[in-house]
Amino acid sequence: MSSQDAEPPPLGRTGPGSAPARPWLPRAALAKLGVLDWIAIALLAAGLVFTATGLLPSGDASATVRRILPILLFLATILVLAELTAVAGVFDVAATRLAVVARGNFLGLFLLCCAFASVTTMALNLDTTAVLLTPVMLALARSLDVEPLPLAMCTVWLANTASLLLPVSNLTNLLAADRVDLSPAAFAARLGPAQAASLVVTLTFLWAFYWRRGRRGAARYVPPAPHVPADKWLFRIAGAACVFFIAALLGGVELGVASAIAAFAVVVAFAVRQRSALRWGLVPWRLPVFVTGLFLVVQTISVHLLGTVMSDLISSSAGTAGVYRAALTGAGLANLVNNLPAYVAGEAVIPVANHTQLLGLLIGVNVGPLVTPWASLATLIWYERCVTSGVDVPLRRFTLTSAGVAAAGIGLAVAALIWV
Repeated sequence: MSSQDAEPPPLGRTGPGSAPARPWLPRAALAKLGVLDWIAIALLAAGLVFTATGLLPSGDASATVRRILPILLFLATILVLAELTAVAGVFDVAATRLAVVARGNFLGLFLLCCAFASVTTMALNLDTTAVLLTPVMLALARSLDVEPLPLAMCTVWLANTASLLLPVSNLTNLLAADRVDLSPAAFAARLGPAQAASLVVTLTFLWAFYWRRGRRGAARYVPPAPHVPADKWLFRIAGAACVFFIAALLGGVELGVASAIAAFAVVVAFAVRQRSALRWGLVPWRLPVFVTGLFLVVQTISVHLLGTVMSDLISSSAGTAGVYRAALTGAGLANLVNNLPAYVAGEAVIPVANHTQLLGLLIGVNVGPLVTPWASLATLIWYERCVTSGVDVPLRRFTLTSAGVAAAGIGLAVAALIWV
């Protein structure tokens, strides 16, 4: 047993006659915090300081917290559902079956992997694709003995560009759907053409710059053996819970309620069949803390500075020019800071009646945050996972190709939003 695994001494002493020791739990907990954890904590601390000092009026802060409470419930429960679904082997089974079905053909594998990443993003949200699908794709590349970057690029681009279709696909969608008062089915109908346009651009760029023969470096691959889940009952229950969540959502069940029911069912199944998988680390505290702090901080900045700048850049025009200006401004600000504050800042200056302009902003902050690693939380998580897995991400190539996807994707998606 290593020193890190050794049981700590009782609180208050380290041995006979020794002086009282400092508590070990806080130090151990702090040692496990990563960079993203500290960013989330710092944002929440800054937001609380701004509220306490009056820089952000308490009424505005209360309204913001009330608005995002249902979103925080959804985030907490959907991430538990996604994590346990991965433990149950659902993602691994799906990924290896895609490779088997493609039968060594890279074009078939490309289309199936893109479909897998797109459906995961649309149905469970972009952070699920970044957090859980990225390591699955990298493991699949290792098992096939192929270059990992093409599969990794599927997850980062489609985590963002495939996140337009449903309110659950992206946190920004939840805010926009609430603002324009669209049900999930109506939201999908309104954004469907824009989503299709964004996917066409993304798949074209993926094939041309990462997947074609000259880039991937192999003609064919050897299909792997199908993945067999360790517990078939957990696999079936987790898969059924995901299907229930999507069906309940489309059936009009409140978002947080649907995700909470699905997550609860999977947690109960694991409590019965694999209790060791239920640990405190499953509680997704970082993302809710990050979102709460980010909203408070951005609202404070908007009150004192950003609101005027965004109003000048976006304009209040509901016409074609106004929609494109909202989309491009949102994309630009997302790559400077993050897509969440970019959406919130843009939403604050768009007139309530300008629904198409608001959806143009949504396209900009969903399809556009690809150029810098911090442009969206999903992109940041993906980049961190690639680096820790030893995958070389050429930043110049990544930046240039991502900028191309963002520009072409926004242009075509906004056109589809306006004209289709």
